[in-house]
Amino acid sequence: MTDCKTIFLAWQDNVKTRRWFPLGRLDARISEPYYRFRYIHGAELAHDKTGFEPLYDFPNFNKNYESSELFPLFKNRVLAPGRPDFPEYLQWLGLSEGADPVEILSVDGGYRATDSFEVFPKIERREDGTFRCCFFLHGWRYMNEQAQKEVESLRPGDTLHVAIELTNLADRAPVQIQTKDHYVIGYAPRYLVGDLLRAIAELPLNHEAKVVRVNPSPAPSKQRLLLEFIGHLPDYEPMTEGDFKPLIE
Repeated sequence: MTDCKTIFLAWQDNVKTRRWFPLGRLDARISEPYYRFRYIHGAELAHDKTGFEPLYDFPNFNKNYESSELFPLFKNRVLAPGRPDFPEYLQWLGLSEGADPVEILSVDGGYRATDSFEVFPKIERREDGTFRCCFFLHGWRYMNEQAQKEVESLRPGDTLHVAIELTNLADRAPVQIQTKDHYVIGYAPRYLVGDLLRAIAELPLNHEAKVVRVNPSPAPSKQRLLLEFIGHLPDYEPMTEGDFKPLIE
């Protein structure tokens, strides 16, 4: 990853809608260091739909928050480097020693049992239209027994198929991850769905996923299967419009 990195913060409404909303954007320049947090239009939507109010750390929807240190809301979601299990933790994420906190959050997701927030990276489109992102397979724990066996049998380097699930009415056409035999084993993260649907619809043959790591127990089940997704995007900058557009420029 480059020195300039962008991640997003999302929140799940566990009371009214069970829906996930992207709330804010964190831009980081690691070498300076410099960090900036801004709310995005998804926060306004969450406010309208659920009554969501600004976070304690960022109490104003229309303010540009800047710091030379990573904000505690994000910093506290990364395992402390001094812990004895930190090297193993980086291995689970497919990262090398020296990975910075933003890079770690981009893969790890910043999960905590005490709240309903999630962190995810911005998809970066290269000049040739390609993009690459890593994520952990979602939903595999809720698949049938055969699907879970398929997950356990995968090995690093295995190629997987990507498809749009048009029969699932409970979600916005989720993106399936399938084995080479087209057995559905889980899904791409929800934050990728909008851009992937557009990309797959326009360039259906230019996308694939590969297994990076299979993490057995005691790795958390949410971090069981690490995938690399490679594809092409139409001529636009992903995650910059709609819910992802900052409330202030």
